[in-house]
Amino acid sequence: MAINPQALILRTKITGALIRDFRQKACKSIDECAKAIGVSSQTFEDYELGIKPVSLPELEGISYFIGVPIEHFWEVEARTPEVEPERIVNINQLIRIRQSMIGAMLKQARMESGLELAALAGELNIDSSCLEAYELGEVPIPLSELEALATPLNRSIRDLQDQHGPVGTWNNKQKNLKGFLNLPPEMQDFVGKPINHPYLELAKRLSEMPVDRLRAVAEGLLEITY
Repeated sequence: MAINPQALILRTKITGALIRDFRQKACKSIDECAKAIGVSSQTFEDYELGIKPVSLPELEGISYFIGVPIEHFWEVEARTPEVEPERIVNINQLIRIRQSMIGAMLKQARMESGLELAALAGELNIDSSCLEAYELGEVPIPLSELEALATPLNRSIRDLQDQHGPVGTWNNKQKNLKGFLNLPPEMQDFVGKPINHPYLELAKRLSEMPVDRLRAVAEGLLEITY
């Protein structure tokens, strides 16, 4: 299925509008954000206006800098940033590393799917040399194109997000915090008491057990009880 140019334009404009809304709610200037991810202020403004597409590594860097979990960019309505992230030394350097990692993941997914580079490029109606540059991490992949590339490779944009790096670790902390705050007050109180931590550790170990082992433990408890 060829990439739909109109869909790419629409996705780029929506992402740009969300970047602008989140940046303004975080009280950050265009110049500050541009400097953080290593682009010019004009380029960053073009991102916000939907004139130029942002790449996933750049979007990760922006989300980290302004304190907004990247999942919020997949939602329709912008939210107010709540948690200020710890600053990493060089977001721009991280973006370049992530660019190479995403290219490598795309190449691996393509090879696992048994697709030749030229065949995938033809299917998506993009130039083979451009796709090769994406896979080698030489050129940033516009987010809208990355979503279109991921589909025939049975990948989602979330599969390509940073999971274990500084941004991914911070992102996971925000999701865990949100999950904790969504618990009933009595559960929050239970989790917050150090005396209950051994019970939580036990629950964690049980959740990691194979099903047959867990079933054997349950049967043993029933024998003791009855």
